[in-house]
Amino acid sequence: MSKRGRLSVLLGAAPGVGKTFTMLEEGRRLLAEGKDVVIGIVETHGRAATAAMTDGIPAVPRARFAHRGVDLEEMDLAAVLARRPQIALVDELAHTNATGSENEKRWQDVEVLLDAGISVISTLNIQHIESLNDVVEQITRVPQRETVPDSFLRSADQIEVVDLAPQALRDRLSGGFVYPAERIDAALSNYFRLGNLTALRELALIWLADEVDQALKGYRQEQGIDSTWEARERVVVALTGGIEGETLLRRGARIASRSAGGELLAVHVTSQDGLRSSNPVALAEQRTLVEKLNGTYHQVIGDDIPTSLVEFARSVNATQLVLGASRRGRLAAAFTGPGIGATVVRESGDIDVHMVNHGAAGRRFALPPLTGALTRKRRILGLVVALLGGPLLTALLSVFRSPESITTDVLSFQLLVVVVALVGGIWPALFAAVLSGLTLDYLFIEPLFTIHIHEPHHLLALCLYVVIASLVSFIVDRAARYTRAARRSAAESELIQTIAGSVLRGDNAVQALVDRTREAFQLPGVRLVRGEDVLARAGEPLPDNRHTEVRIGDDAVLELHGADIAASERRLLAVVTAQLAAALEHQQLEHTAKQIEPIAASDRVRGALLSALSHDLRRPLAAASAAVGGLRAAGPELATADKQELLETADESLTALATLVTDLLDVSRLQTGVLSIADMPTDPAEVIAPALDELHLGPTDVSLALNHGDALAHADPVLLQRVLVNLLANAHRYNPDGPPVHISTSTFGGQLEIRIIDHGPGVPAEKKDDIFLPFQRLGDTDNSTGLGLGLALSRGFVEAMHGTLIPEDSPGGGLTMVISLPTAPADASASETVEDAP
Repeated sequence: MSKRGRLSVLLGAAPGVGKTFTMLEEGRRLLAEGKDVVIGIVETHGRAATAAMTDGIPAVPRARFAHRGVDLEEMDLAAVLARRPQIALVDELAHTNATGSENEKRWQDVEVLLDAGISVISTLNIQHIESLNDVVEQITRVPQRETVPDSFLRSADQIEVVDLAPQALRDRLSGGFVYPAERIDAALSNYFRLGNLTALRELALIWLADEVDQALKGYRQEQGIDSTWEARERVVVALTGGIEGETLLRRGARIASRSAGGELLAVHVTSQDGLRSSNPVALAEQRTLVEKLNGTYHQVIGDDIPTSLVEFARSVNATQLVLGASRRGRLAAAFTGPGIGATVVRESGDIDVHMVNHGAAGRRFALPPLTGALTRKRRILGLVVALLGGPLLTALLSVFRSPESITTDVLSFQLLVVVVALVGGIWPALFAAVLSGLTLDYLFIEPLFTIHIHEPHHLLALCLYVVIASLVSFIVDRAARYTRAARRSAAESELIQTIAGSVLRGDNAVQALVDRTREAFQLPGVRLVRGEDVLARAGEPLPDNRHTEVRIGDDAVLELHGADIAASERRLLAVVTAQLAAALEHQQLEHTAKQIEPIAASDRVRGALLSALSHDLRRPLAAASAAVGGLRAAGPELATADKQELLETADESLTALATLVTDLLDVSRLQTGVLSIADMPTDPAEVIAPALDELHLGPTDVSLALNHGDALAHADPVLLQRVLVNLLANAHRYNPDGPPVHISTSTFGGQLEIRIIDHGPGVPAEKKDDIFLPFQRLGDTDNSTGLGLGLALSRGFVEAMHGTLIPEDSPGGGLTMVISLPTAPADASASETVEDAP
């Protein structure tokens, strides 16, 4: 079996950046090195420079297919396989093959070549990647029907971005190096807008950067590499809610900015029992500062702060950890052992740790924080204090022992019992009480070195030791429980405050809640589902799909993937689920409000109609009534000229009245959604001609450039004619002495466009939306122009035909109205990529 060939893909943000030229350039270089290179298929699109690059490279003759009287050419896969070159140049990876080809898609042909051991160099635009298809459509408003699966593209051995600055690409397009002259204007005004090209370029670079990250992650997993690789700086700043947070954040931002692409992440660790001496106001201010520094804020829950910090840093592949120097003084450090900073340094491994000094460092002594109900660690520590403190105290008291010191000895051992009770609770305290009583009896009470209770009050003393230990332990445990409840409430408040902040800043409330739930409980993945629909997700589910389900409202479920939620965390989870239910209800209310909005808009239109009827219909009615009344009053004695004038006045008034009533009826039908549409394949040329005849416009008034070829639009010919009449009338009215109104047609991305271009005064950018509102005449106070419904009706008619009507500025001044309608279904075998269309 032959070794699989290598696939190299040249990725571009848009047509015209030079992918095909670069592919041919690489082919010529490899050919000069003695490699066997052939052209499988190259699409030059009439570009002379690209065609010149094919000279000298052997080419496999193309296969020809006849389909409905049209000759189509495709790559001859069988011929390339028979030729068996080392490297094949195959253009346009996403292309759809002609009917009758061995494979439906060209990328499938490439896969066959790779399996045969033939290496392939190919080209692809970012809009043809399957996972980015919807994103590109949102940016460009052009659907892409030809895509390449991400799995196939990610299997490529090499992906290289062929980059060109957006303005440079527009300059190439304007110079005629990309498309023919008749398609340049439409391309510049649509797909090749500067904003579109900038967004597509960013998308291409981000996709490649993500691909590099995934490749690096895969390699590290294959090689079992757990250490951090500093491909780019990711700086994690630990926030406690103290006053030093601002200093730490600014230091972290400076560290991140030292390398290109550095990231700043701020994290605050909240214990499962609650907040550790944090200031919610300070945290909120520091979160705002994080966003100003272009960083991200995170919150995790963990009892062990150093471990939680290091685990978070490793989960985001951090290279630097920034912490504030300890606030504890030397005395506190001596009693409580190494602090958070020292522990983080010990556990951080290859993550660099920066200990930043600040004004609050080492200021005050504080007892070790009590973290809630007594834990196993606390009980063990109490036993250790009892075991070590007893012998040490015994040795110290033995040095100063005398017959008069027995009272001091007893009180000293009682103090030891109280200390053990404070640290470890009841069981270590009882152990210390018994041990202290025996020690006193054996070493300090006559007879020495015997365990003998001779006097009843000695037995009473031992019982008092036990009672004192029990009472102190009870108070300590009760205080710990109250502290735990208070701190849990504080933790819940902080989590809700974080979520509320995300929502107030414009974040999606449901997604923010899901993100915070995953971070708060340190879960691999969280999903909010309703039936089969995933409403929001954070992270990824476990391979075994092990998860806990929590009902949200009546029909939604929150899936918590990972370990079961502990009982101590259920209350905090209940807070989150309650907020989620409220957020979902809010979404439902917003949806209902959007459904009601058209009804309110319709009511507003009806009110405007009634207002307009009181004035605009009165004038033609009054004129017609006056003319008819004059004819009746004068009778046969009226002069012929006067009779003719009155008849013309009545005719004009009734015609104007009929037009107004027709427009009003059309507006009503649009508002109620009952406008009848006769949708059919329509040739724009067959609609433009009668529209010009209706307005009595000739060659001196209008110039034509119909470049849509044989393409047909999905449209209602009657409604389209009404639209054209309205737009042409407006253009001619506002362009009386300028150049002729220009009408052009073109096709682009499955759309057929009709452009009506005038060179009149134009419309200010802030007024372009207002001109489509009913009863707007945009500065025209002459009521003889009608109700101001022309453009409102025109947009309504076009949208009813599933098209768009968009105003643009004409080059050199004026207004261009662009009608975009879907084209009639093209033959699938002749479908073309955006590379072939402006």
